[in-house]
Amino acid sequence: MPEGDTIHKLATFLSDALVGQRLVGARLPGRAIPAFAQERVLRVTSKGKHLFIDFEGGISLRVHLGMYGSWHRYPAGQAWQKPAHRATLILSVPGQDYVCFSAKEIEVLAAHGFTRRDRTERLGPDLSRDAPSPESLLQRARTLLAPETELVDLLLDQRIASGIGNVYKSEVLFLERCEPRARFGDISEETFAALYRTAERLLLNNLGGGPRITRTDDDGRGILWVYGRAGKPCFRCGTSLLREPLGQHARSTYWCPTCQ
Repeated sequence: MPEGDTIHKLATFLSDALVGQRLVGARLPGRAIPAFAQERVLRVTSKGKHLFIDFEGGISLRVHLGMYGSWHRYPAGQAWQKPAHRATLILSVPGQDYVCFSAKEIEVLAAHGFTRRDRTERLGPDLSRDAPSPESLLQRARTLLAPETELVDLLLDQRIASGIGNVYKSEVLFLERCEPRARFGDISEETFAALYRTAERLLLNNLGGGPRITRTDDDGRGILWVYGRAGKPCFRCGTSLLREPLGQHARSTYWCPTCQ
């Protein structure tokens, strides 16, 4: 499940591989041959869970992997590990194909009209890069959200701060002992700040390689506090953890009914 840390690492990988290279082909299955099919790649960056690929002609691609998207690199002509009908974007450079499978969204942003800047300005600061102050995030939340917004929806709202996904949502709420259905308008400014400081810390700690880790106790019992552990004992108190689809989009949420 790609979150902000994953996309940051992906942008670094694709930047090292593609920047400065001229494409020898590009496909968006089901669409016409894209205008950038022979363009040179200028830069690859990320903001939150969105990946941006900029081309020298002024066109940009925005890719949102969603829950199931992934990128693969193959030597030109090699069989793919996933079915071709799941490919949503193929970028070819001499000797290599970069294939994006099952992306939730792929958007071509032109040099004129609806541009990359329009899209990025709708997103909040990137917690893995921008180091926003809690005060600035609180102001955004008060401007954009109703007081009755539940915390599960607050943390996933990319307009407030970008990068937090479903795993970090559950982990952050547990670490800060917040009931997932608590309302934004009912928590203190200190609690709000703690939520985003913890989210920022977890994202930054996971920018390196390896699996996503939020629990660092060296006891062999697990690397996540609550996510994916429904029915298992809480590492803090032993209570059985719960899982329920919560929030506006009914996303799976894991929590401890005692600690939170």
